[in-house]
Amino acid sequence: MAKSGKELFDELLNLTTEQRNPASMDIDSKSTIEILKIINDEDKKVPYAVEKEIPYIAQAVELVVQAFKRGGRLIYVGAGTSGRLGILDAAECPPTFGTDPEMVQGIIAGGPEAVFRAQEGAEDSEENGARDIEAKNVNEKDVVCGIAASRRTPYVVGAVKRAKELGAKTIFITTNPRSQFNYPFVDVAICPEVGPEVIMGSTRMKSGTAQKLVLNMISTTAMIRLGKVYENLMVDLQMTSEKLKERAKRVVMIVTGVDYKTAEKYLIEAGGHAKTAIVMIKTGCSAEEARERLKRADGFVRAAIEGKILVSEDNSVEGKDS
Repeated sequence: MAKSGKELFDELLNLTTEQRNPASMDIDSKSTIEILKIINDEDKKVPYAVEKEIPYIAQAVELVVQAFKRGGRLIYVGAGTSGRLGILDAAECPPTFGTDPEMVQGIIAGGPEAVFRAQEGAEDSEENGARDIEAKNVNEKDVVCGIAASRRTPYVVGAVKRAKELGAKTIFITTNPRSQFNYPFVDVAICPEVGPEVIMGSTRMKSGTAQKLVLNMISTTAMIRLGKVYENLMVDLQMTSEKLKERAKRVVMIVTGVDYKTAEKYLIEAGGHAKTAIVMIKTGCSAEEARERLKRADGFVRAAIEGKILVSEDNSVEGKDS
């Protein structure tokens, strides 16, 4: 049941994200340049707060990679800004990494309408969070990541708690201190302490920035671990727009050294798949053989070019030469 009245007031009183920031006490009397400098000075603290959490972010990545390898999903859950950031990260995975839209998903309190218009009261129910997790048929293959700057958002707490009951692995991202984190149903807590916001309680600012950085790190690192990046290039991108079509050609050109027309030719033969085109060019093989090489290499371009086998018949990692 959601807390209300004096009980909720007292709980908020102790949150770091609800404190006043000494650096911005007189921000209303400052010039435009001075206001911007105060905001920028506070924003500079965010990456350092995130850096301290890298060991925990790494644990989260391992859970996500394991989930993906067993056919599971990464599901973000949040309310307000936190929910929108989860949806944003999820939405960007398919065009960037060629993933199925079901693989990384975002749930926001209040439903799709809340993405565009605040539905503040929607975050007050643990039951609603639990119900939305059940609606996604969450199971032991999945990872559910709660995102809540305050750590206390009932909707998010209810969702993550229910996910754990259903057997999923759980992650929680908050910008309040680890010393205050006491949820036994969370496998990995990520707690970058960004300090009080420039405007008291406006967690769309430093807290939102920290959350965005952490989400970028989790999803991007997991995708790299799945072979969706070669060197530092997007090789599993979907050619769903003119920009992405041209980017795919450039990627093929950079990796192989071929000219524009040749890259275009091989991409057509490869069915628009940059990975396949790269392997074809680098090894002189057909599209069919390139796809087989990639399959044996578990999707890793480098290993496919070198002819390494990373997946055995039982789908275990082997790492041996063919």
